[in-house]
Amino acid sequence: MKKINKTKTFYLFAEPSFIEGFARIIDIGGTLSIYNYSDTEEESDSLAIKNDWLQVGQDLSKAITIYESKFPTLSVGR
Repeated sequence: MKKINKTKTFYLFAEPSFIEGFARIIDIGGTLSIYNYSDTEEESDSLAIKNDWLQVGQDLSKAITIYESKFPTLSVGR
């Protein structure tokens, strides 16, 4: 079975750790919020759409693998 790289579907959002999340509760001014950014809107949209489609592909691949393991005689040759 081939190894699949995991992609991020929330490309434009920050992913804080537990400690960072706790610190954000105390950060009233919002100075700790750092988001992923791109130089242009088009680049940002392109990267987000690319990551979304990569995730769709990973989901389909996982579904096919599960299907083939449950119904090996019905599997289409891969």
